[in-house]
Amino acid sequence: MTDKKTRVATREEKITSPGVYEMPVAPKNKGGRPSTYDPDTARKMCEQLSEGIPLRQICRENEGFPAWRTVYDWMRKDPDLSTSIAHARDVGYDAMAEECLMIADTPLLGEEVSESETPEGTDEDGNVIVRRVVTIKKVDMLGHRKLQIETRLKLLAKFNPKKYGDRVTHSGDDDSPVVIEHNLNVFGDLLKAIKLQRQSSI
Repeated sequence: MTDKKTRVATREEKITSPGVYEMPVAPKNKGGRPSTYDPDTARKMCEQLSEGIPLRQICRENEGFPAWRTVYDWMRKDPDLSTSIAHARDVGYDAMAEECLMIADTPLLGEEVSESETPEGTDEDGNVIVRRVVTIKKVDMLGHRKLQIETRLKLLAKFNPKKYGDRVTHSGDDDSPVVIEHNLNVFGDLLKAIKLQRQSSI
């Protein structure tokens, strides 16, 4: 019988010290999302970002794309990639703004359902007979289109408030610095009034 401490290790085992055996670590699952930076994937990602598609949606809907958290890791390690994605997003904001115009100009047909009940006499037992009518009309979904436009505009105002937000000027910012003007004439007139008051009281 071979002693366990002195037997020859197989290829699946690794000897770390005499008489001690360590089983190999199981290989990592290769079926998950890739984590290694791929320039071609980054280029395709920027193309879709420039069309106004959110990053999470891009990573979720494209097979072979990394998780969105991985993309932020890439951006942290690569300033050039971070700049490219920022530029692509900025172009994408313009695409979202143009999409608002398209939504406003394009009717969206939907169904509007309404019900009505009309009494039509009574039956033999005296119960009221009610006629129920369901009406379905094809209409332009104005409320839905309005919601689509307002949602995009609010997001644009958050993403790029300087370009798409309401213009609010605060004194002291870069575009409107604080200006202090001294009107010396006011102080001169005040001094003259004080002197005249003192003279009249003597």
